[in-house]
This record gives sequence, structure tokens and C-alpha cells, in this order.
Amino acid sequence: MKIAVYGDVHGNRFALEAVVEDIKAHQPDAWVNLGDQLFGGADPAGAWQLQQQLKAEYGVLEVRGNTDERLGQPLTETTEKREMLAWLHEQLPEGAGAYVAGLPTSVSLADGQVLAAHGTPDSAWTYLLRDGNAWAHDDLVQERLSNPGNARVVIVGHSHLEHLRQIGALTVVNAGAVSRQKDGSPLARWVLLEGEGGAWNVTFRRVPYNIEAAAQWADQHAYHGTKEATQLRTGKDSK
Repeated sequence: MKIAVYGDVHGNRFALEAVVEDIKAHQPDAWVNLGDQLFGGADPAGAWQLQQQLKAEYGVLEVRGNTDERLGQPLTETTEKREMLAWLHEQLPEGAGAYVAGLPTSVSLADGQVLAAHGTPDSAWTYLLRDGNAWAHDDLVQERLSNPGNARVVIVGHSHLEHLRQIGALTVVNAGAVSRQKDGSPLARWVLLEGEGGAWNVTFRRVPYNIEAAAQWADQHAYHGTKEATQLRTGKDSK
């Protein structure tokens, strides 16, 4: 079985289009979207439309990211990131924020052998594999996983950093991100899982795309677009 896993699109239509073409070339049996679909500034409306098309065509399984939860919050004077959220709601069709905010925190597939989440299976905000600025120890990862059932592979996003870890019989993967890279390479990322008879292989994919077009869209249209454009061009979080 082949499973394509991608996430942290962060409203980048340009990167997602390239990732989708690369995924299609591998002809997966199933697609999984790890969340944080829309919170970003490289044509979030286009990214929303494409992700909805993919779900309709391929039955993409989706989980909720932490910024997806933000999009479901009411906007008040004390709402964190209120200005960015207000701009996003202006860009997106009515109901898009509520939709992504209502997705589950985890999904399982391949008869339970693969468990997918954004952060951990029960929290979109908790990092599974990170502990501050370092990689978490195995004991902490297992504690955060709690009970993964009969999963052989657990795959998550959230940190925007690719990682592979073997803990006993369990393979734990961080898929990296479609957009908003943090490691100095602006290329888009996704992961191909291939399994047969309980044995799973993990392939990290990096995909070039029209980064300059995405950065220019952000610079011209997005809230704090110059900051977004810089991260897209450099693959580094400017904070």
C-alpha cells in the first residue's frame, strides 16, 4: 500500500500545486493531510480550493492543525493573531475556518497500522518529537503518544522539520511541511509511506516550486506579506 502524507500547507497554493503533481506521479492508494491548511499568505483561497478538490477526487483524510483551531475562534479584541485571522477570513469562503477547526486530531488507516496527526493524536498543539529546541527523548515521545494501538507507523507535522525515529517496533515520522520551511531550504516537502505485510518504508520527498511567484503574491497581498515572502524565499523563520 502506498500512502501520500503532506501537511502544513499554510495557505501556499504554489507549493501545494507542485507537491500534488509529485504525489500523483507516485500513484498512492491513500492521501493524508496533516493540517494547518490555510494560515499563511501565498493565496490561501487558492490553497483552500485545491485541498477541497483533492478531498473530493482522492478522499483525502484530514486532521486538524493548531492554526486550523485558530480559524475556528471568534474574533474579539483579545484574540491572539487577530489581524492575521481577520485578513484570512476576508480571503476565504464562508465556513472554511469552521470546517478546518472541526476536523479530528488524528486518523488511522491501513487497518490501524498507520496513525496520523498534526501534533500528537490528542492535541494539535503539542509537539510529538520536539522538546524545546531539541529532539525529544524516546520516553517523552512514548508518553505523548499514550496508546497508539496497533500502529506500526505514527506520522505527524507541526514542527516543519523532517525526522525519522525507530522506537521498538514503532516508526515515528515528522513529515516536514509543504510551506514555511525553517531549516534553510525553501523546497516543499511530503512523505511517501509504502507498506506490505506490516513492514513500512518511509521516503522523504522535497519538491521545487515557483517560490518567487509565491513570495511575490505574499508581498503584494498578504497580511505581514514581506515577512511571509522572506520565509518562503529563504526557508527560514524570520520571527
